[in-house]
Amino acid sequence: MSKSFKAACIQNCATPDVAENIAVATRLVREAAAEGATLIATPEYFSGLTTRDGRIYPVAYAEADHPVIPAFADLARELSVEILLGSLGVKAPDGRIFNRAYMLSQAGEITARYDKIHMFDVNLPGGQTIRESATIAPGDRAVLAPGGGTVIGLSICYDLRFAALYRTLAQAGAEILAIPAAFTRITGQAHWHVLNRARAIECGAFVIAPCQYGTLDGGAECYGHSLIVAPWGEVLADGGEDEGFAIAEIDLGLVCEARNRIPALTHDRPFTLDVSAEAAE
Repeated sequence: MSKSFKAACIQNCATPDVAENIAVATRLVREAAAEGATLIATPEYFSGLTTRDGRIYPVAYAEADHPVIPAFADLARELSVEILLGSLGVKAPDGRIFNRAYMLSQAGEITARYDKIHMFDVNLPGGQTIRESATIAPGDRAVLAPGGGTVIGLSICYDLRFAALYRTLAQAGAEILAIPAAFTRITGQAHWHVLNRARAIECGAFVIAPCQYGTLDGGAECYGHSLIVAPWGEVLADGGEDEGFAIAEIDLGLVCEARNRIPALTHDRPFTLDVSAEAAE
């Protein structure tokens, strides 16, 4: 018998004011829970973010002092829901900041932590340069988390472009892939839907991808369009470009169905790379 439940992606536009962002996200979580969602995910840096001169400055605290964690732990207990804190700024020992996701159980306990692995160091059209690694310390571990009665593979934003990470998570048991983001408008318009659908199809997994929308402090623009994608690639919910949430039914039986139809996760074969003399020149 397949297990079915509702999942929701919160979509907000973070300001530098943590208390304001907590209030907005709390209201949206309550609204999503009222519509039946039992697994609710927030975007990357949903609790506070500023951008300046191509650098990323999330509001950051030491984990033990972070006001967001107890606020949403209490909310998870009150509503009996699981909450993925898509990411928070957490102070690192070297003076930089970890971009860290937290999985909270219905009891409000932290069941998993994930530090974003891939840094968004890019040169965008129009001369826009972003160097995430200037202020953010990368992680080095892929993480599986309990959630939704199954296993969730954790990732954040720019990780979306690294298919090998998701294949590893899926082959290790993940039936849901979480991809919280603050995707830029320029890259989102070109790639967001395509990449999220590709990860779902390649892995035969649900994708839950909450994304910030609107203009951040400092002028950077986020794309919105929080997505929930089925294992066969259908977009089940799209959050558009305003504040709110995307919600959809998650039928885990569809994961088994997709993987039985196309068992690509079991078809890896070793290969070598030959480089001809002409190609090497």
